[in-house]
Amino acid sequence: MSEEYFDVVDENDVVIDRQPRSEVHRLGLCHRAVHILVFNERGELFLQQRSLSKDTCPGLWDSSCSGHLDSGESYSAAAVRELGEELGLIPSGPLESLFVLPASVATGMEFCWVYRATEPGPFVLQATEVRGGGWFFRWQIDAWLAREPEDFASGFRAVWAEFTRSDRSLSGAHPS
Repeated sequence: MSEEYFDVVDENDVVIDRQPRSEVHRLGLCHRAVHILVFNERGELFLQQRSLSKDTCPGLWDSSCSGHLDSGESYSAAAVRELGEELGLIPSGPLESLFVLPASVATGMEFCWVYRATEPGPFVLQATEVRGGGWFFRWQIDAWLAREPEDFASGFRAVWAEFTRSDRSLSGAHPS
């Protein structure tokens, strides 16, 4: 299997080079990724547990779906591709673009475009990418993160912090 190539970007997310995945990660170069938050009609978020064979954050809990952009690929195209690769999901409608996180240590030096989808599942999880998954309400995720933040990939922690800061309309409030 040949190695993937990523676009290397500057601090403004402008492509300046193209390097193999291994070099991008080894050198800590800025590159591009997407995270997709998939909710169901009840307001639960599907979280995936990363495969133990992943080179970063193996076995940790993460966004519903996430992945790097291939060299020359757009963010929106990567989001749709990753949904198919990881969850076996062809979105029923357009993805909602939520926000962009700048490249930082917390994101693994990735500019992260974050999207939202509403899909009921069930999904067909790709075993080489995803170990398992489950549906969680916001209050459950918040409590779990507060109790055991090390269970989650750092990129998801950054995505979730921005998502919860900017989105107060989530359903699934903690039962009284």
